Amino acid sequence: MEKRVDFSALQETLKQVLLHYHFPEERASLSAQLFAQASLDGVPSHGVNRFLSYLSSIEKGLIVPSAQPEAVAKFGGFERWNGHLGPGNLNAHAAMKGAISMAKSTGFGCVALQNTNHWMRAGNYGWQAVEAGCIGICFTNTKPNMPGWGGSEPKLGNNPLVVAIPRQNGPIVLDTAMSQFAYGKMAIYAKEGKEMPYAAGFDGEGKLSRSPAEIIQKELALPIGLWKGAGLSLVLDMLAMLLSGGQATFEVGKQDDESGLSQVFLAVNPENFGLDEWMEERLDAVVSDLKESGVFGKGNSLRYPGEQTLKVRAENIRSGVPVDEDIWIEINNILT
Repeated sequence: MEKRVDFSALQETLKQVLLHYHFPEERASLSAQLFAQASLDGVPSHGVNRFLSYLSSIEKGLIVPSAQPEAVAKFGGFERWNGHLGPGNLNAHAAMKGAISMAKSTGFGCVALQNTNHWMRAGNYGWQAVEAGCIGICFTNTKPNMPGWGGSEPKLGNNPLVVAIPRQNGPIVLDTAMSQFAYGKMAIYAKEGKEMPYAAGFDGEGKLSRSPAEIIQKELALPIGLWKGAGLSLVLDMLAMLLSGGQATFEVGKQDDESGLSQVFLAVNPENFGLDEWMEERLDAVVSDLKESGVFGKGNSLRYPGEQTLKVRAENIRSGVPVDEDIWIEINNILT
């Protein structure tokens, strides 16, 4: 069951819970905003639905609410930071902000972040970049939760990747994990007792499965593009580990819980290269060509990544943010 919650009320409730968990006020406010924003934009699997697991990680000592990321090395437009196991969404927001700051100054900035936590909704940091007028690219590794192609055990992470391009007529924001479905999305289907709409992983015998509970239990998610997604996952993990100086997926997997992740944030400011006006014209041409495509099914048209987000955001501002009722009750019980 879902209920609608006013966006401001949602943010305030989450903030009050984080204050209860000893977050400094400014950090509680931003972390709450990032959780609420994900649900506002139609991604509850990495928004409010993840909030209770976030609190659990704090209780276990995996997340240090007051910890701030720190730059430990600088090389031109590249910086390496230590996240000191701070809240993943706050560390990621700070890292993208740092990359954007460098891009505004010199045209390009990159922050590689070690020793951080799950960043929750990856797309938040792509939107952060485009709202600052920058192209943004970011990716992270995770614990092992996806098999290598032909493998019978989880060795790779589903290692999300974001590519975001500013555009006046609607930003392009691709937010994708290397698994066919994110585990948060599968958890929603599992709770509702539904099968996934397409094959989402493997059963214990290596056969394709649409059962989210079975896939989650064995952590055998299907790589996007089959062997291609498995390969892309591997190299994203390698890059995150090398650039940040942090842990690789296999090292994260040796721990009892997912923590100490490695992430990379890049920002490019088109204005520094005189591309801003030319870029709008070229992007509109690409989108127009996409929209002119023939489709199967009357009344349908192709969509570019991020196209629906602003529509969903506007609707949820008007009608309230959809929130899982059981989760909402549990969150509010913390404050009573």
